[in-house]
Amino acid sequence: MKIRLILNFFLFSITPLVLVAQDPVKTTNDFVNEDFSYFLANVSYINDNVFMGRRDSIAAPYLFPSIGYYNKSGFFADASLSFLTGSEANRVDLILLSAGYNFNSNNFSGGISGTAYFFSDESFNVMSSVLGDLTGVISYDFEVMEATFSLSSYFNDGSSTDIITGLMLDRTFYAINKNLMIIPNISLYAGTQNFYEQYYRSSRLGNRKGNGMGNSGSGTAESNTINIDEVQKFKVLNIELAIPLHYNYRHFFFSFYPMMAFPQSSATIINEDTIVEEDLKPVFYWSAGISYWFKS
Repeated sequence: MKIRLILNFFLFSITPLVLVAQDPVKTTNDFVNEDFSYFLANVSYINDNVFMGRRDSIAAPYLFPSIGYYNKSGFFADASLSFLTGSEANRVDLILLSAGYNFNSNNFSGGISGTAYFFSDESFNVMSSVLGDLTGVISYDFEVMEATFSLSSYFNDGSSTDIITGLMLDRTFYAINKNLMIIPNISLYAGTQNFYEQYYRSSRLGNRKGNGMGNSGSGTAESNTINIDEVQKFKVLNIELAIPLHYNYRHFFFSFYPMMAFPQSSATIINEDTIVEEDLKPVFYWSAGISYWFKS
């Protein structure tokens, strides 16, 4: 029997990077029977790294392969490498290791996952201070649409833990003998911004993104003179629209994601003698990938 194990916590919890790397799992489970275990290999590309509508002033396009094992019991493990392919550098910018458990029961589905992040010391990713996350998700299928709620804890290097929640509404449409899936959705995210303050405090990032507000030193030294006002206050961070497309051909899945982010709650960035109100603008970005699954 074809099933739908909803792995939407991948769509919510980590980053667009993981969204691209992991979403084929959700698609795979729409076509794969749950009575066996399998491996999933994926190669994806995203034209810019965007998290909660925030990004660096220089685009961070990534190409990343991933490999995962998904047991029929619901347990899984996944690993991926993210290669920065911009004109400034070509390097492994991020390694991700994830593990968790998924479940599906009638109209309810969900799961829990943990991910460890290993960023390059030279990374200018807005999440470069994040060491790991723990995420839980619960979904309910109302038939006319599906609602998914997520709750994530992001553990930051040198600052407090961030709590970020998400709510997504989506509906799946099928075409071409149900081999094509179209999943328009709208998402709302709210939480704290300790990760963003740490991003600005890093001199290699703050000087570029903050137009010179950071420490004047070089390397990866941090400037503790930069702060974001009300960084621990719970605020709406981002509203996002997306129309994921997935095509199934035998054991292959092809995916394309056009996404539009509308970042909310501009940060007030405070330096020793400067106060700057962040100018947030809508961001369009996209990703594409191909994946292949096979029985274990």
